[in-house]
Amino acid sequence: MSFTKMSVFIVLISMLVLQSSCSSSGEYTEPLPEIVDFNFHIRPILVQNCYLCHGPDPSSRKANLRLDNLEGATALLEDGGYAIVPKKSSKGLLIRRINHTAEDQIMPPPESNLKLTPRDKALLEKWIDQGAQWKDHWAFIQPTTTANANDNNVIDAFIDKRIEEKGIEKMPTADKNTLIRRVSYLLTGLPPSPTAVENFIANKSDLAYEQLVDSYLNTPAYGERWARHWMDLTRYAETKGHEFDYTITGAWKYRDYLIRAFNDDIAYDQLLKEHLAGDLLENPRYGKEDGILESPLGTAFFAMGEGTHSPVDIRQDEADRIDNIIDVTTKTFQGLTVSCAKCHDHKFDPITAADYYAFYGVIESTRFSPIPAELSKDKKQTVQEIEGLQTYMRQMLADSWSDKAKSIQAQHSIKDKQVPSKDTPNYKVIGDFRNSDFNGWKSNGLGFGNGTTLGNPILDKNTEKLIRLDEGRASSKAMGLSIFGALRSPNFVIDTDFIGIRALGVKSTIRIVVDNFQLIQNPIYGNLTRGINTPEWNNHTFNVASLKGHKAYIEILPGGYNRHDYSLPEDAFIEAEYAIAYDEEWPKTIGNDREPNAIGVSSQLVKTVNKQLKKGQLPSQFPALKVMIDSSERLAKKLKSNSFFYGVYDGFAINSPIFNRGSYKELSEDSIPRRFLSALPLGDIPYSAAGSGRLEMANAMLNKDNPLTSRVMVNRIWHHLFGKGIVETVDNFGLQGKLPTHPELLDFLAINFQEEGWSIKKMIRQIVVSEAFQRSTIRSEELAEKDPTNIYLASFPVRRLESEAIRDALLSVSGNLDTTLYGKPIATHLTDFMQGRGRPATSGPLDGGGRRSIYQEVRRNFLEPMMTTFDRPMPFSTFGKRNVTNVPSQSLIIMNDPFVAKQAELMAQQLLAAANLSFENKVNWVYMKTFSRSATADEITKAKTFITMLQNRKEQELPKGLDKETSIWTTYCHSIFNLKEFIYLI
Repeated sequence: MSFTKMSVFIVLISMLVLQSSCSSSGEYTEPLPEIVDFNFHIRPILVQNCYLCHGPDPSSRKANLRLDNLEGATALLEDGGYAIVPKKSSKGLLIRRINHTAEDQIMPPPESNLKLTPRDKALLEKWIDQGAQWKDHWAFIQPTTTANANDNNVIDAFIDKRIEEKGIEKMPTADKNTLIRRVSYLLTGLPPSPTAVENFIANKSDLAYEQLVDSYLNTPAYGERWARHWMDLTRYAETKGHEFDYTITGAWKYRDYLIRAFNDDIAYDQLLKEHLAGDLLENPRYGKEDGILESPLGTAFFAMGEGTHSPVDIRQDEADRIDNIIDVTTKTFQGLTVSCAKCHDHKFDPITAADYYAFYGVIESTRFSPIPAELSKDKKQTVQEIEGLQTYMRQMLADSWSDKAKSIQAQHSIKDKQVPSKDTPNYKVIGDFRNSDFNGWKSNGLGFGNGTTLGNPILDKNTEKLIRLDEGRASSKAMGLSIFGALRSPNFVIDTDFIGIRALGVKSTIRIVVDNFQLIQNPIYGNLTRGINTPEWNNHTFNVASLKGHKAYIEILPGGYNRHDYSLPEDAFIEAEYAIAYDEEWPKTIGNDREPNAIGVSSQLVKTVNKQLKKGQLPSQFPALKVMIDSSERLAKKLKSNSFFYGVYDGFAINSPIFNRGSYKELSEDSIPRRFLSALPLGDIPYSAAGSGRLEMANAMLNKDNPLTSRVMVNRIWHHLFGKGIVETVDNFGLQGKLPTHPELLDFLAINFQEEGWSIKKMIRQIVVSEAFQRSTIRSEELAEKDPTNIYLASFPVRRLESEAIRDALLSVSGNLDTTLYGKPIATHLTDFMQGRGRPATSGPLDGGGRRSIYQEVRRNFLEPMMTTFDRPMPFSTFGKRNVTNVPSQSLIIMNDPFVAKQAELMAQQLLAAANLSFENKVNWVYMKTFSRSATADEITKAKTFITMLQNRKEQELPKGLDKETSIWTTYCHSIFNLKEFIYLI
């Protein structure tokens, strides 16, 4: 063992404070309550022991007995008798069976390995004798409160009530050093600066603490801290994982969006709507400073899931991706495990398989797409100006030709009345863009505009003479080059061997998106994507014979994907005339007898006008046209897109059938209308939207009668501040979740959250200024015995810092922290042990450039070891509550990781650069930086002993590359990093 490691080991032995256990082997047994409550006393017994065989799921129900509702529990049984007879426990079979001694009669049966305690049995018997009153699950009952929100002590009133009921003593308020460290870490994820500590201690005002809280709520670091909490819910990552760990385009822009949103205190109801339907809002949100469109960035959370590039079964792959989205969305916003209803009705919660597939249809009707990240109010205004110019040009031509209009229209009408061919075409038209509209296709972004090029004036650049009107085609340069746009067809079922698109373009892409599968490439699906780089018209053919019966849509867009990372080159554009489905050979002619839409002209009329122009029968000199075209081109340059993120747009409405037993190969006869969860308000109203229905779903979640949305969020806030939610299972408010420890307090907070405009900062402040939050972590023996898990919060819970806070603290105390906000992620530092497919070609810096942990790249296949070791969750689902482990690898990282050692060295150099510090002042400098307090006399004595021991070592035993003094203090600083107090709030 090297000298450095040995010395750190010695100081650990001499200085480490053993962690106190949070549990006790003793039991604290309470008497039976005077009134037995179904939700808080009885339902947990039934859920854990009875619902699997006698719950809401008919597929697993036995003896046709239901115990999840009054009607089932009191119904006549198949063999006669009743399970429960209200007010007469001795008359019912339930009490008889749970007290039976025969193995073939006792319930739960022995093979279930479940067993009721004597207290469980007594509670059931007393509840029945009191009338066996059933209630809806507590989480599905709307919150109510009589508390006065203007009472500054309302939170403490609820907590103190429970403390008094349990006859336990409250601990005193923590000292100021402890409070500032607690507030700083929990609000910003960073230690307080020594100056901030000194100022707070010197501030004798009664408002000093509240001023401290406000200062940290208003620092940019607050947004970074709380955005990272949210990223745990939305399984944030910058790559897709699986074999090649492909990049998720612009994922980091979603991260920056979250930081801005938390710092600006964007209302939670607005954030929810932006996540579910930010692309559909009638009045989207723009950034206050830069005017950039923010709302669609929320939809990037849909695209944060994992993805594989060549699944053998793409229909199953779609089902898996949608299931993940349903799981994440419902856990995050409703605290419900809806994905449990994928194969059958939920076995515990009132969630049916029909609910699941109603939600499935919403996601199936949603399409993934690159989205420009820099749309702004100015660009929106520019688009309106260009569209105004285009309209004016067409109107000017129409007015100039008014004398000829009747004869032109007459010729056009004669052609329209020509008898169409009676021959049956050997193709089907999927899209025809030779008229003025897109034939039912959806245009997203700005590039393709609102219609085809039909009727646009084309000038001779030299003579400025009108040559002709443009014939119809969809063009991504309808406004100009390098402007993003995507044109997508309605859904269709593949039933031919080939799909054909007549198109031309430069550096652009056409894709056949089958079953919403996005990561299209070889070796299996490479034929479904085509790079278009032919400036002449060409017939592009896709062989889809092997995919007959699958649903699909066509996507046409400028630019393309490099290893699935989208970009739009300067000169990229694409144009298309039509798309067809056919067998055998490309048809010789593609008819165009489609009627024009209500606002457009037909291609036949344009051809007639062009003939008149060619013959000189119409005026062709329009000087104003050149001016307007030039103006339009200048304006279009403002619309260029060069920054993107992957989010969603609306597709076309799909109602999904139920997958019997979760298999898409076994479908129910009827499809389930898209709607919200049937157990919640508005859950029985089908969505009428022509698209996904995501906005309707967001509005249903935010309905004033929905009991879950505000409860779930305030509980998450409480969890992040106290280390445990009022409902400990923060992602599960269902029947298998934990009961709230303070239900009245939770209801008050939920109601107050809404009444205060869904302000997250106000809710945090209200909790942090409470007496309960400010209490010391000291625990008396009596308190440890009566409340071993600190349910009643008579003291503040000891908290270990999260992985990001530990790493950021190391950077902060060493003086190496770069507080720059936002930007592209810092590449992952790769060790020799981080190998595998998708491994980046280059490694990032050891210290991550000094940037905070939230800016370090999150690569699914190459997760940063320190973050993982200290329990940052794997990004595959919602993790509102992180594991908090205590394992040897954590100590080993703090002792041996080169990053940690380097921060100790930088800290030592910073210490020694401070002039004229005595030994005692040096130790206090270190303690103030790391623990936000001065060292005690005993700690200074121990430090002196330790430093003396290091000074007596031989030069060759010290770390190489450093002078002796720096080496000594580096080792000392490193030893301080290994103390419990550095990574815990105590």
